[in-house]
Amino acid sequence: MVPPNQPRPQKRGRGWMVFAIVLVVLLALSMLINVSQFAGSVMHVSSSRSVSSTRSIGPRLDEAVLEDNDASSKIAVIDVNGVITSSPTSQAGFSMVDVIKAQLDRARDDRRVKAVILRVDSPGGEVLASDDISEAIKNFQEGKKSNGTDDKEGKAKPVIVSMGNLAASGGYYISAPCRYIVANKMTITGSIGVIMHGWNYRGLLDKIGVLPDVYKSGKFKDMMSGTREPGEVTQEERNMVQGLISEVYGDFKEVVEKGRKDARNHNKDCRELVANWADYADGRVLSGTEAEKLGFVDKVGNFQDAVEVAKTLGGIMGNANLVQYQERMDLSDLFHLFGESKAQKQTVKVDLGFDAPKLQEGHLYFLSPVLTH
Repeated sequence: MVPPNQPRPQKRGRGWMVFAIVLVVLLALSMLINVSQFAGSVMHVSSSRSVSSTRSIGPRLDEAVLEDNDASSKIAVIDVNGVITSSPTSQAGFSMVDVIKAQLDRARDDRRVKAVILRVDSPGGEVLASDDISEAIKNFQEGKKSNGTDDKEGKAKPVIVSMGNLAASGGYYISAPCRYIVANKMTITGSIGVIMHGWNYRGLLDKIGVLPDVYKSGKFKDMMSGTREPGEVTQEERNMVQGLISEVYGDFKEVVEKGRKDARNHNKDCRELVANWADYADGRVLSGTEAEKLGFVDKVGNFQDAVEVAKTLGGIMGNANLVQYQERMDLSDLFHLFGESKAQKQTVKVDLGFDAPKLQEGHLYFLSPVLTH
């Protein structure tokens, strides 16, 4: 008797195996991150006054050593790169302002940190964001928290600026309140002024046959609208806008004058502004050498010169470790990256040789033109 052919058992899919392997890898990665965070937190608490490396609110920061000189004292280095903005710039949704405030608070809480070096390479940016950073620096140098609240255990620590390729307009605005400013002789700085940007595209609309239909509650509600005829802009409107710009410009000059005066009061080695310094605060850019002659910066030098000044003003005898506070990326940020890569919009960009800053209409900016060599 020949037995009938029996059906072969179907092979099970291997999808569940792939899923299980991926799940195990993610769990292992999560445990590794948590263990490293815990170890870093314990080590940091032992070396400072109960400062946790995890912030319950705001950016989560980890300390990285830039230069280990086997010293007990530290100098914290905070970078300000690119256009200064209050828009979210990190994967966790925090802005440049949020990160810098968190870094200043971290440096204030660590007793081993004796001074901060603000490394600026920026053409400027938003007025409000620049002012927020400037205020946070002033509060830090007074021993206060970045939000201006008093801290009984807070100690006033100096902030020294090290200017890079570009520290103009808003980049100089955040530098002015600092205790000392070091600029390279090739640094482009100055550009003290305010700009408001807008487009008028009414002529284009007329060419394609589009007629704007506007309803407004008041005669100034569509002021600076790009759909209006250029001849419709009244002198009264121009005066109003110019008055707003002049007011902010006056605040800029006040920040410069007060910041340089306070720096000299704390350290007689700081240069004094020349008597006619306001004549040079007309939007022009200056080299580091010119800025030193006019009193806008204190010394022509490099980053290492700024380190030496930080040691002196911070009362550091001998060497100091250079540290930096970096945003922490955890598993949730990785998932955010994966989700964002699929949802990216396809855009067409024109290569002009540099990345032009994105200006929003109706916003005030401390911004300098980006120079390339």
